[in-house]
Amino acid sequence: MDLINGMRVFVRVVESGSFTAAANSLDLSNAQVSRLVADLEAHLQARLLQRTTRRLMLTESGERFLLRCRQILGEVEEATVEARGAHLKPSGRLRIHCMNGLGILITPLIARYNQLYPEVAFDLTLSQHNPDPLEEGHDVVISVTQALPDSQMVALPLGRFYSVPCASPAYLAAHGIPSEPRQLEGHCCLHLQDFVHGGWSFSDERGEYVVMPGQTFRCNVAESVAKASQAGMGISLLPFYTVTQFLREGHLKRLLPSYRLREREIHAVYPSRRFLDAKVRTWVDFLKVELPLMFAEHEAVVDDPRHWAIRS
Repeated sequence: MDLINGMRVFVRVVESGSFTAAANSLDLSNAQVSRLVADLEAHLQARLLQRTTRRLMLTESGERFLLRCRQILGEVEEATVEARGAHLKPSGRLRIHCMNGLGILITPLIARYNQLYPEVAFDLTLSQHNPDPLEEGHDVVISVTQALPDSQMVALPLGRFYSVPCASPAYLAAHGIPSEPRQLEGHCCLHLQDFVHGGWSFSDERGEYVVMPGQTFRCNVAESVAKASQAGMGISLLPFYTVTQFLREGHLKRLLPSYRLREREIHAVYPSRRFLDAKVRTWVDFLKVELPLMFAEHEAVVDDPRHWAIRS
């Protein structure tokens, strides 16, 4: 039986003083109300009401049950109101998963979002793999994959990113500046694992040319590879948003500026629901506007000729 509905009907019968009054207020027939109370008593295996032709009286069991019903129904109503409000007002804990380097980049965006919606708390997980949000309990996964793990997911495009080859001024002074991709073969090329699979593929009107990074330095964190390049270990291929600070400070120079490698689209991946939680909806809408603006700021740096190394 529908226990919650039975409890509601029982409380209404007691409060209204009769089955007829309860039936009228609930838009039910007398027979339906009587049957629901009888089913409730059968389910509990206890008499709740003593019925006479003139009045209803609560049994001892009925009095105890009435108190618990009112408590339980009050909590159910409170939970219902809270759940209904979840798609209206951003609040609660927002669980986000993101790639290492990109996660560091969006942390200032999290702070700005939190100023707008201070009742939202964040759990940010950074790693290089793309998890299944449904299985691992993430509200939003900021992903570079274009294949959805499940038909129940939504993938909202947030923008595109790419990688650029860079090296330190000291390394270039010692080993020379490559003016075309084929000249990279004579250089020490550092390997960003997990992020860059296989070789560095350069394409132009002459076709495709692939450079294989060496074994001198391998790491799965872009910032560490950038530091290795800064220390003069060789040329690295890094996401454009990772190198901007190094370029501004003069620690690295962009090479072969006419090339953008490994262009990929970033998505916000989240479960598809009819009533989307307000914190998810507002966070995704916020990212859709703010992340492209942040990318544009970083692109302005990597596209500035003052930060390029070009053979004269």
